[in-house]
Amino acid sequence: RGSLFNMAEGSANQYQPGKRPFHTIIPGFATKLDGDGVERPWMSFGVMGGNIQPQGHAQILSNIIDFAMNPQEAGDAARYTHSGSSQPTGEVMDDGGIVQLEGGICASVRAELRARGHHLARGANAGGYQSITYDSEHDSYIGASEMRKDGMAAGY
Repeated sequence: RGSLFNMAEGSANQYQPGKRPFHTIIPGFATKLDGDGVERPWMSFGVMGGNIQPQGHAQILSNIIDFAMNPQEAGDAARYTHSGSSQPTGEVMDDGGIVQLEGGICASVRAELRARGHHLARGANAGGYQSITYDSEHDSYIGASEMRKDGMAAGY
């Protein structure tokens, strides 16, 4: 956990007391407006796996909000990850990096990404997601645990 610091004097991510590493567990929590316009707790979730964490969180929310997937479908959907970005250690991306796509990304999407100049690679399954979502319409909770990891959602 103590990695990705920069030892260069004056760097924003210079190793020193009180600094936190880039890679840390970053669970997500989302709220939703109720019928009266009041913000209410809606979903606690997390996608583990280093750089996939913020990318995975955005993909989960997009799958649910933009593509109307349920929490389980959102986690099981194929993912993509960008690697080779500039890093907190001072490394600077100079080639656009690589977009790693899981096997479930269709050929037409791969072709379009290549046509737009992206460097692609077939990536291994990325991250590990679990969530608890509150369904206000039915006053119940929905658990999800994706297929990439050994886990399960259980309730009683």
